[in-house]
Amino acid sequence: MSSAPPGNAAARLAQRLVGMRANREVIPEDPNHSVRWHQHDYPSPVARWNYHPEYEIHLIRKGHGKFIVGDHIGTFEAGHVTLVGSGLPHDWVSDLEPGEKLANRDAVIQFDGKWLDQAAALVPELAEVRPLLEQAARGIEFTGTTAKAAASSIEAMGTSTGLVRLRHLLALFATLCQAPDHERTHLADEWFRPQLDGQAQAVVDIVLEYVFSNHAGSISMSEAAAMVGMAEPTFSKYFKRSTGQNFTDLVRKLRLAHARRLLERTDKPISDICYEVGFNNLSNFNRRFLSDAGVSPSQFRKRLQGQPH
Repeated sequence: MSSAPPGNAAARLAQRLVGMRANREVIPEDPNHSVRWHQHDYPSPVARWNYHPEYEIHLIRKGHGKFIVGDHIGTFEAGHVTLVGSGLPHDWVSDLEPGEKLANRDAVIQFDGKWLDQAAALVPELAEVRPLLEQAARGIEFTGTTAKAAASSIEAMGTSTGLVRLRHLLALFATLCQAPDHERTHLADEWFRPQLDGQAQAVVDIVLEYVFSNHAGSISMSEAAAMVGMAEPTFSKYFKRSTGQNFTDLVRKLRLAHARRLLERTDKPISDICYEVGFNNLSNFNRRFLSDAGVSPSQFRKRLQGQPH
């Protein structure tokens, strides 16, 4: 991933605050369909840290990068499928070269939970979806055959209308409801409760872009605070209240998520990965990785390769 020097990034991103008014995303109704289906590029004005009362089923079609759902940070690549609950903040940030743009990176389905309750009153079979939506309060990542089948239904909805589109929606619901435990991962902490407002959305969006763009290099809380015009102690408390996690915890989670991806996708030595993701001490990296993943980096790699620990 190419990244500008942190100082330049800070100045560039800080300018975006001027005259910026951010509120929760307002999802327009589609009078011709039960749920809203749309696609968008990246970068895009709608591809940012946001939240809304509607549930969202999200498909990444191309590229790779990092995502945050609630207080969970992970990596994604093409085929990534996530169900995001009502009011749960989220963002997907792709690794891009300078000037690069990913056309129609995302395919998204959004729907009102009240609509589903009303529909279930007339079509009792739809009540089967309710437990899934309750679990979605933490966000759910789907993998394996479930993700592939879900992606197929999402794409089919985008090219159909009427009863055919409804058939694909019901197939999607069935796929997600019947996903085996090993193909679904709950994301945010069970007790995650951010305090969100329009200003918080703007501040967090800018800080996330700064962190995600420079995670392998130098990241400074003082610089992040300066970007949004706050004193460091004020920023620290504000960020924790707005995101449910400390700034330093977010940086650590991001670096460890990137480390897991490098362990999965490359054969680079662990010592090289340590420094590439922004740690400057191998023993600290090993200790943090063990605490986060429950195994050491070497054990994590052996497990992926099917070798005994």
